[in-house]
Amino acid sequence: MAFVMPLIHSVWNALLNNFVVEKAAFTGAEIGMLQSLREVPGFLAFTAVFILLVVKEQTLALVSLAIMAIGVAMTGWFPFEIGLYATTVLMSIGFHYFETVNQSLTLQWLPKDQSAHFMGKQISVKSFASLTAYASIWVLMEWFGYSYNVMYMLAGGAGLIIVMLLWVMFPQFQQHSTQHKHMVLRKRYWLYYALTFFSGARRQIFMVFAAFMMVEKFGYSVGDISLLFTINYVFNLLFAPSIGKWIHKVGDRKALCFEYTGLVLVFSGYAFVDSSLMAGALYVIDHLLFAISIAVKTYFQKIAKHEDIASTAGVSFTINHIAAVVIPAVLGVVWLTSPGFVFFVGAGFALCSLVLAMNIPAEPSEGNEVVKNPLGWANLQAKPQMGE
Repeated sequence: MAFVMPLIHSVWNALLNNFVVEKAAFTGAEIGMLQSLREVPGFLAFTAVFILLVVKEQTLALVSLAIMAIGVAMTGWFPFEIGLYATTVLMSIGFHYFETVNQSLTLQWLPKDQSAHFMGKQISVKSFASLTAYASIWVLMEWFGYSYNVMYMLAGGAGLIIVMLLWVMFPQFQQHSTQHKHMVLRKRYWLYYALTFFSGARRQIFMVFAAFMMVEKFGYSVGDISLLFTINYVFNLLFAPSIGKWIHKVGDRKALCFEYTGLVLVFSGYAFVDSSLMAGALYVIDHLLFAISIAVKTYFQKIAKHEDIASTAGVSFTINHIAAVVIPAVLGVVWLTSPGFVFFVGAGFALCSLVLAMNIPAEPSEGNEVVKNPLGWANLQAKPQMGE
């Protein structure tokens, strides 16, 4: 499942900006609206817990992948504004329900001391799938002249076939504990919720406007975008497992502080960059830093009750998408007059994340979710008065 999801989604994502500009004459306002609509199913991800009343998590994961594949296959048939909005929402329903269940199952099935390394290996597998997708785009469109429609149909069709094979070949795996089938929102998880919120807000600016800048400002072709994405995923393929081991070694707090410091610098760089090569370099660094974000998930795994994981996965996806539903549409309008300001907003979100990450304990666990003195300052007490 970790392979097939990016295989489908990477084709949709790599072609999107060129497709909407060339075939539907999108500006920043329309692409912002499309991306906001894409995030609505993510905002509603908490409803997955109600679906799990009647469907097992593994079954929901496979059904969601199938819906996503169908949405991608249909995209090329609707090269106009309303049609693209509709196929994007269909694709997004499958994508977000799968990601919710995928996170839940990963955290449930893995021992805590193995999860960071395993998630790193998952990123490596996803990177290999994305590389396959981007290489296919480059060969089939640049060399053989295949159309957007054919590429979308090939990606969606291949994904649907693989999902059917997964359904037939694998048994229903047993759960270690019975998961809550109702909404779980706990006060002691507040730091995880806050990190998730700012992660969603910041990631939208990267996904929507960083890639759009490459096409609109620097004139990147489909081949150029595919090559840039290929470089990103080669780095992930090579280094993601090592990043997982590094996170386990240094701890969630240090890893996330390193990531967010780097992102403040990267987003500030986006605001001023005038070189297409430098913009591409910033994009690659941004993508590599994103691999460290698995530390947010491992932090939650350490502080959570096991039976809370499925419900909290849905809640966290909703929190992740609160800002994501609004930000692309609002900043899409801002983009028309000040693209640089959009990236300064991203730098601000990264700075907020850095401050929050300082609250993570060195060894988080149930009952030790938040550090008492995040900046390591000495507790200052009033000097005793005369006679005390």
